[in-house]
Parts: sequence; C-alpha cells; structure tokens
Amino acid sequence: MNVETAAPVHLTPEFIAKTENEVTPHWGELGWVTYKRTYARWLPEQGRNEEWPETVQRVVEGNINLDPRLQADTVDPQVIDDLTQEAQNLFKLIYGLAATPSGRNLWISGTEYQHRNGDALNNCWFIAVRPQAYGDSHIIPSYLKPEQIAASMPFSFMFDQLMKGGGVGFSVTPNNVKQMPQVDNHVDLTVLIDSESDSYDASLKLGAVDKSDWMHANSLADTRYYRLPDTREGWVLANANMIDAHFDGTNPDDKTKVVLDISDIRPKDAPIHGFGGTASGPMPLVEMLFDINSILNDAVGRKLTAVDCTDMGNMIGKTVVAGNVRRSAELALGGSEDDDFITMKQDKDKLYHHRWASNNSVAVDSSFTDYQPIADSIQHNGEPGIVNLGLSRDYGRLIDGRQEGIDEAVEGTNPCGEISLSNGEPCNLFEVFPSVAEEQGWQLEDAFGLGARYTKRVTFSHYDWEVSRDAIQKNRRIGVSMSGIQDWILKTFKHRVVTGFEAKRDDTTGKTVMAPIYNQTAVKRFSDLYAAVVKADKDYSDTLGCQPSIKHTTVKPSGTVAKLAGVSEGMHFHYARYLIQRIRFQDSDPLLPALKASGYKVEPDVYSQNTMCVEFPVQAAHADQAAFATAGEVSMAEQFATQAFLQTYWSDNAVSCTVTFQPEEGDQISDLLMQYRNTIKSTSLLPYSGADFKQAPKEPIDANTYTEKCAEITADVAETFAAMTGNHDQKDIELVDQSDCAGGACPIR
Repeated sequence: MNVETAAPVHLTPEFIAKTENEVTPHWGELGWVTYKRTYARWLPEQGRNEEWPETVQRVVEGNINLDPRLQADTVDPQVIDDLTQEAQNLFKLIYGLAATPSGRNLWISGTEYQHRNGDALNNCWFIAVRPQAYGDSHIIPSYLKPEQIAASMPFSFMFDQLMKGGGVGFSVTPNNVKQMPQVDNHVDLTVLIDSESDSYDASLKLGAVDKSDWMHANSLADTRYYRLPDTREGWVLANANMIDAHFDGTNPDDKTKVVLDISDIRPKDAPIHGFGGTASGPMPLVEMLFDINSILNDAVGRKLTAVDCTDMGNMIGKTVVAGNVRRSAELALGGSEDDDFITMKQDKDKLYHHRWASNNSVAVDSSFTDYQPIADSIQHNGEPGIVNLGLSRDYGRLIDGRQEGIDEAVEGTNPCGEISLSNGEPCNLFEVFPSVAEEQGWQLEDAFGLGARYTKRVTFSHYDWEVSRDAIQKNRRIGVSMSGIQDWILKTFKHRVVTGFEAKRDDTTGKTVMAPIYNQTAVKRFSDLYAAVVKADKDYSDTLGCQPSIKHTTVKPSGTVAKLAGVSEGMHFHYARYLIQRIRFQDSDPLLPALKASGYKVEPDVYSQNTMCVEFPVQAAHADQAAFATAGEVSMAEQFATQAFLQTYWSDNAVSCTVTFQPEEGDQISDLLMQYRNTIKSTSLLPYSGADFKQAPKEPIDANTYTEKCAEITADVAETFAAMTGNHDQKDIELVDQSDCAGGACPIR
C-alpha cells in the first residue's frame, strides 16, 4: 500500500465554479438575507463578509478534515481520494440548500476558533446540578484538585458553554439537588476596579469599589483574592471562587471574604476575537456575582433548593445575554411534584429580573399520571414542558420496542428537547430538507447518509471538559434531523401523515381515547430512511474502528436554518398560508438601503431604539392544497399524533415540538399528555398567537394581500446589494431577533 504524508482535504476552485454553474441554491423568501446577516463571516483581508460558496467551502473542509484517519503520521492516498469525493458531495448538498449542518457549524466550522475549541461545533449541552469534579478540563480552580468534587462545577460548565454560544439544559431534579451540600458560610464579597478602567463609573454604580482606596484600607491576607484575566475563563473562575467559598469542603483556608478584581476586563463594545461580537464590559458580571452571592448567603445553614439553583443558572444566562453572544438558551429540568419549581415564574418581579432566561420542564416517567396541575400551569403561562426520562433511557424509536437501558445514563435534554443527554453531553446536529433534496436529484438515503458521516466526525473534535469527552467517547451520539417535514409529507403522500382517528381503550386508565391512524406508505418511507442513517453510521464506524452511535436521528425545531431554504420548521406546521414575516436589523446595517431600494417596507421598530423592522411577504409551500393546514388550524390532537408518529418511526433520540393550542382546546391538555405518556419523550405547549400586537414577527394575511406585497418588491435584494456596495459588507452586524429554534430559545451561533 502506498502512503504519503497527511494533507488536509481541499475543494478546488475549479470544482466550486463548476458546482455554481450546475446547482442553484434553494433560497427561501428570507433565505439570502438571513444567511448574509447570520452566518457570513467577516474576511478582514478582503474587507467584506463571505459569500455563500465560501461559507459552504469553509464548513465542509472544516468538517471533512476531522476524520481521525487524517491525523495519522501517514495517510493512505485512497483515504484522501475518498474523502475528497465525499467533500464534493457534501458541498453540492449544502450549497444547494438540500441540507445543512447546525447553525453552530455554519458559523464556526473551518475557522481557527474550531481548532482551538471543538466545543463550538455543538449547539447545546446538558449538565446535572450536583457537586462534581472538574477533572482534566481547561478550567480548574487553583484551590481544587482535579478529582475533588465542588458545588461550583455545574455552574462553571454552564457559564463556559453559554459564553461559547451553546445552549445548556440543566437538571435540578430532587435526586440531583439533594446532593448539594449545606451552605456553610456567609461570604462578604468585594469587587474591585481600577480608576483607569473605562468601565469604572458604570461598575461603581453596580456595587464595585475603587481598587486603590480599598487596597489602602484593607489587607488581602485574610481574603480569597482573584484577579480576573480578560478571558472567558476568568469570568467562570471568578464565579467559582465566590460559590465555593460558601462551602467548607471547598474553602480549605476558611476565608469568607472574597475579593474579585475586574480591572483588566475589556470595556463595553471592544471587539472579541475568535468567536466574534463585541464585549459587554464587566458590568453584567458584577451584577451577577452580587445576585448569586445573595442567594447563597440567604441559604446559609440549609441546602440549596431547585429554585435556588435555577435562579443561579438564570442569572448566569442573563449575564451571557448581555455579553458577547447576545443571547443564551437554558432549559431547567425540575421535579414533577416540586410545586415551588413549577410555579416559580409566577413571581413577576423575579421573572422580569432573571427567570425569563430558561424554559422550564419537569421530568416524568410513564408511570406518572397527575397531569392536571401541569396542564393548568401550561394554560396560564405555557410552562412547564414535559421530559419523559424513562422512555429516553429504555427506548430508541418506539416501533423498535423496549430496550432496557439502551441509553441508561440519560438525565436530561438540550434546551429544545430533541436530544436526550447524559451528564456533560452535547447535541450534534445535521438536517436534511427532503423535498428540496429530491427536487435537486438526490436519493434521500444518500443525503441522510452524508449527514450521519458529518455528525460522526464532529465527535472527534477536541473537547474542553473531561465530563464531555467521557460522554462523547462512550456514546458517539449523533442527531440527523429532517426539516420541512410537513412540506415533504404533502408533496410526497398528498395527505397529512395522520389520516384519521379511531376509538381505543387505554389499558391503564380504562378510558376511551382517540388513537391516530397513520399513512402506511409514510410509515415505510420514514422507517427506510432511518435504516439508511443507521447503516451509514455503522459502515463509517467500522471504517474508523469506533463503536456505532448510541442513537442517530432526531427532529430539531430549526428556526433560522429552515429560513435559508424557505421550508417549514422541523415537524411544525406553517404558521399561516400567507404571512408577513418581520425581521429586525440594527439601524446601521448596510443591507437596509438595498432592502429599501428593492421595494421592501422598512420602518423604525416600535419597541427598540436603533433598530429597523423589515417586512417580508411569505407564502407557505403547498398553501393551496386541500390537505394543507396551518398551526392555527390543525388540532392539538393531530399535532400530538404527528409528534408520536415521528418518535415511533423516525427519531431514536427525541422530537422537538411546540404544540400550539386554541383557548377552547385547553381542557384537552391533561388527557392528551396522559394518552401519549408512553410515546412522546419530550414536548412543550403554547397558545397559538396571531398578529395581536404591533409589528408582530408573523402576521397572517390573505392571498390578495400577499400578491400586492410581492408586487411592491421590484428587485432581487442580493443583486441590489452587490450593485450598491460591491459586496463590501460591514463587520459584526447581525439580525437582532433570529434563533436556531422555532420558539426563539437556542442561539443561532
């Protein structure tokens, strides 16, 4: 066998030019604008942002070169040839918008930041809130040994991943929270800042004190002192120092005065290298440190509650929203009988201060039957969601039957609920748009197989935390999703997947329920595609000499990414047949003149300063078909049944679904949760909201209004933008209100 020195796999300019001539990207009506403002990276040497072919090349090359065979000292030339061919296929698939990796990969893959921080390729994470060891991780407080457990660790993990742009699900279920030690010490917290800092005045207003004055009047000898470096890790360690001082087991010197020096933190609006964006200054951190310290001081002499721990997590999330990634996503998973947790958002003052920062769900198993209190809470405020850990641990697809302990380490889920996860584990996503893929000539088995191989390579990234490395190496979990599901079902099967209902007796309750009847052709097609993903994973795992992935498929909610191709989001039904979609931009965004010149309505945002609101007329695919139904028309029962279909025949992980309901359907919630307790791994519900306030993000309109709005658009915005600017874009401008998830929960990057 001939071998040669390892070389990265590259796509040639000739191949890319040829593909551009042969394949037309399936841009949705919002697609190019969404891409340009969300995923096109700044190219400093050229003074502009990327164009779509450059983004796809970066993403594909960043992923294909993760193949562990390329890391060897010598590489078989055949491996290079095979991976080059695969890279070309991936490029065609993604360039045409027949499929995409997650939004995180679109933003980070192929960048220098990816090589420094493999965590950045994963959208979301899960951590159990209980004392844990930091282990062999990139963050270890100096006063701890790697193997020493600490109450701060889950909060440090959460803070770190949120600041890297990932969402975090965290468990505050009774079995976790009861492991937290009693809070032993009241901590006197002092935050110092030098008078030379640009953040001096703003920090003093939040409780910081002048460093020179304090040092002159006090000694550091009896304090736990930490001077923060101007890094993400510095913020995490400052919080850890403060938390751990409250517990005797992590306060070996019995020092209850904590002094944190923030003088070196860069000021507000300074650029952040690597991940991108601009700094918030230390002010959000100062507020968070005092708020969390207050919670811990109030708990001296007792153990922390689930509400305490959730508040601490929410305060971290609030800080990150004000910081460099501008948004965060959290899911707090509590006990199903913890009334304090279930009702914690009814405290409006705390809701507006920090409790908005997480979606809250409760953990159940199939033996749980008391859904009425949960249903009552859902009707009032849309929470909590439901996560069935028992189903997640013992089942893949429901049609494959109970497989005791197939995923026994599962403890929670990511913030959007499509992936059940063990402690420290991330979700790892890729999605195919089946109707677009078929239009472009793809065999769906091939498209989904490429997605399986893409996600498998992500598991070979470098991960910062030992707890994550252990979980990823054990499970190699992947999540190949499909989006535009309703579009594809109508196009392929000419009917929605639920063809009717029939009366059946629930063996446990004795009640009669209306069980769904499914299109059997759809049942077979979804099962065949699942088998294709499993086979692609097994074949690639055999090639790489690693174990097959513990689970393979999912349905993610897909907010921003679905807009690129203009397809329905995840499994969700289109919001309306015709609608005005409003997108908010910073008022300095260079796209705005091009949008205005192209005929789009642009007006000041009525809710935010320095923000403009742009209207886009949108028509749902197949809106004129008899079988089409919108989220405002389809029954809650059919939405549950559709989610159950996907959990039974497609997803061995979980299915992200936000079931919308009309006011008159509220009394059905408890019965439907009970009916599907053995079928659905996670779900959430929200009342359906039309355009009932000014500049609503989505406003239903009729066909005539849609036609009139379209007639006002006189030019292609991409062509107008190119003509006006020569494609010389502006750095670090982004859509204000976009997210990866239908409910606006997960971060776009």
